[in-house]
Amino acid sequence: MITVGIDHGTSGIKVCIKNNNNNNNKIDYFTISRNTKNISFLQQLEKFVKLNTIDLIVMGYSMGDGFNKIMPIDKVKNRGVLNIEGVGLKVGKGTKLFDEIKNSNIPTLLIPGIHKNTPCIDDRFKVLYSHITSPEKIAMCYCAHKTFNINNFILSDISSNTVTLLIKEGKIFGGFDACIGAPGILHGPIDLELIRNIDNGKITANQAFSTGGVIKSIIDKYKGVENTKKELLNNYKNNNENCKLAIESLILGVAMEISSLSFLNNSNNVVLAGSVPNTKEYNVIDKIKTFFLNFNIKLLEGESGALGGALIGEDILKGKRNILGLEVDF
Repeated sequence: MITVGIDHGTSGIKVCIKNNNNNNNKIDYFTISRNTKNISFLQQLEKFVKLNTIDLIVMGYSMGDGFNKIMPIDKVKNRGVLNIEGVGLKVGKGTKLFDEIKNSNIPTLLIPGIHKNTPCIDDRFKVLYSHITSPEKIAMCYCAHKTFNINNFILSDISSNTVTLLIKEGKIFGGFDACIGAPGILHGPIDLELIRNIDNGKITANQAFSTGGVIKSIIDKYKGVENTKKELLNNYKNNNENCKLAIESLILGVAMEISSLSFLNNSNNVVLAGSVPNTKEYNVIDKIKTFFLNFNIKLLEGESGALGGALIGEDILKGKRNILGLEVDF
């Protein structure tokens, strides 16, 4: 079988093509920049696989807060969102991809986000937060579940933003969205200073979130969504003190978030994912370990969101009808 997983991330659309035909288990990846114009996603995909041989695409879109189970793309209303307005930069690349896939004849399933109408999460999290995570983090959790063969763990995805989720007995229990707790490089929670700037009309709430990550401590380094992380890393390697402090602060925030979920965890498993822990220069794994000496800290390498989508597709085709507590309508 051939499955395709799509992760609509902040800095680009990451795609995994998993080909299990003839037991060769071939995996290909490619990325489309969110700033690239006039590119057909299906034409790019066809460079790797014949479209009529794809058995299933599994993807997410935006917040995914308009539905609560994994569903065929043509059954989901309003692209699966209550309202396109929310948090994060909108450039239209994901919308074009969504419509292009929907209008094709390729079987496609849409993953929901986790929000207050998600049945599997603990009711207390539904009271605390209206939204917990966008769909691609579900795929990352499934990738961790399959890769490490674990049913109880905390996953923290650290990149442009930070989202930390708790999986208990193979189901999503709760967690923290990017606008709640630990900052990422670009995005972060809205604190008192940002609230005042919003109230004074200096910025919108979305602008506050989109620049509320650790980049706010070195705002002169902001080079747009795709280039800021490169700029930060270059300056970090050159021992820029502000950049080093930004990364150390990010790691502290992540550790605080993991710690706040750890008392609910049925194990000591913690999985880190995303571009920050996968950047060896930051040495995130060893630094996180200093906060959790008795924890089993694992790194989920590569494009785990895209791979997770392909793995979900494989298991659904094999008959699985529940993914981490989410019902599958297929």
